Amino acid sequence: MIAHPNVRVETLSRDTARAIFAMRQRTWPNGQAVSVFVLPENHSVHARFSKSLLNVYPHQLRLAWDRVVFSGTGQAPNVVMTQPEIVKHVASTSGGLGYIERGYLDDSVKVMPLAN
Repeated sequence: MIAHPNVRVETLSRDTARAIFAMRQRTWPNGQAVSVFVLPENHSVHARFSKSLLNVYPHQLRLAWDRVVFSGTGQAPNVVMTQPEIVKHVASTSGGLGYIERGYLDDSVKVMPLAN
């Protein structure tokens, strides 16, 4: 996971990350608003991220997003097409959070590890 450099959180628990990416939690643990960026549901990196880091299947995330959108209690995350785009959007959006493969990491964003 990557975050905007101004995010004052150093790690996320798996439960908190799952809640944020399922759009059930709209703020960082310190109260700052979160802007979530994800790859398309059929992207292999999205599937790996969902299953290995969040322990949910991509279709389960889609159901969670649909629930908050159709109930009027929230909105779906921002879908971008490529990993470089995720880096660009997270780096330019205060409170931004996304995920990429390590090879796309640069100094414009900070790594947001999962706490053990």
